[in-house]
Amino acid sequence: MDLIADILLTAGAIGAGVYCFVLGRRLNRFNDLEKGVGGAVAVLSAQVDDLNRTLNAAQQTAATSAATLTELTKRAEDMSRQLEFQMASLHDVPATPEQKIAAPEATPIQHAPAAPMFARRAHSATTGDTV
Repeated sequence: MDLIADILLTAGAIGAGVYCFVLGRRLNRFNDLEKGVGGAVAVLSAQVDDLNRTLNAAQQTAATSAATLTELTKRAEDMSRQLEFQMASLHDVPATPEQKIAAPEATPIQHAPAAPMFARRAHSATTGDTV
């Protein structure tokens, strides 16, 4: 009876060892970085990192664009207000031109007679030139 129990116990231990050996090989293939699920997880992890970087860059670009758009909108609103003010001020201008108010005529300034700025000089009598 002890011999049969020892044989069964040995057979069970050998069966468990073979089972663990097969399971270990399957687990190694499962976690293989090139073919198995481990490789798929590594690829997906790299893609998630790339997507995070792209998303951060897109968010920064969108924030910059939003700031620029806000600034341009404010400028457009200011220009719209100025144009509305100018249009309103044009309503005050009469449709027909009225007589222009004559500006007082300026009186000419009277200067005392001054010596001429340029004068000819007579040449010597030996040359025979006259002035």
